[in-house]
Amino acid sequence: MDYQFILLTRDPAGFAVVQLNRPDVLNAINRKLMEELVAALEGLDEDENIRCIVLTGNEKAFAAGADIKEMSDASTVEMLLRDQFARWDRIRKIKTPIIAAVSGFALGGGCELMMACDIVIASETARIGQPEINIGVMPGAGGTQRLTRAVGKTKAMEMVLTGKMISAQEALQWGLVNKVVPVEFYLEEAKSLATEIAQKPPLAVRLAKEAILKAFDTTIEGGLEFERKNFYLLFASEDQKEGMKAFSEKRKAQWKGR
Repeated sequence: MDYQFILLTRDPAGFAVVQLNRPDVLNAINRKLMEELVAALEGLDEDENIRCIVLTGNEKAFAAGADIKEMSDASTVEMLLRDQFARWDRIRKIKTPIIAAVSGFALGGGCELMMACDIVIASETARIGQPEINIGVMPGAGGTQRLTRAVGKTKAMEMVLTGKMISAQEALQWGLVNKVVPVEFYLEEAKSLATEIAQKPPLAVRLAKEAILKAFDTTIEGGLEFERKNFYLLFASEDQKEGMKAFSEKRKAQWKGR
C-alpha cells in the first residue's frame, strides 16, 4: 500500500516505526490518515518479523487532534453512517505491542491515539489534553473511558471538562505516560524499548498483552481465569520448552514464535 499520510520503516532489530506525516497541520487526524494507519498496523501485526511497533509523530506534534474541517458541517445521521470510530476499535485488537513516542501536542484524537497504545514514552515538551469541550463536543474515540481508567475520575473530569493541557511531568505523575526524556532522545528511547521487547518470546508477549487488556473488560475473577488459560496455553509452544531448557542450561534462548 502506498501511504500519503504515514511513513513506515522496519528495523532489523525486529520492530517497525509508524510515523504520522501531516506536519503542515500538526498531524491532525483525518479519515484517510486513520485508514492508512490501521492498514499499516494490521499489516505489521501479521508480519512474523515484527515483534513491536513504535508509533510517533514529530517533535512539534504527535497529533494535535482530529481534522475539524472534516466534521464541522456534518449532521448526526452523517456521523452515524460515517462510523469513523470503527477503525479505532481495530487498533485495540492489534496483538503486537505498540509504543507511543510522543513529543509536542497530543490533543483530542491525538491523546486518544496515544492512550490506545500500550506504553508511552514522552519528551519533555509533550503537552497532552482533551480540548473537545472548547469546540462544543466531547471526546468520542475513547477519551472519557481510557483517560478515566488511566488517571482516575477527578483528574479525568478536570481535563475533559476544562479542556486544559497537562505537561509531560504531570502526565508522568498521573500515570498517563511511562517515562519522560529530553526531546532529542524520546524516539530513541522508544526504539530501545521496542528492541528489548522484540527480543522476548513473541507468543508470550502477545498473550501477556491480551491478558493485561482483559483487566479493563472484566471482573478480577474473570481476569484471573483468562490469565490462567493464557498461561497454560503457552505450555503448548516450542518457545516455552526452549525458554525453560535454556534457563536450566544457563544459555540464551532462541525464540521461534511457535
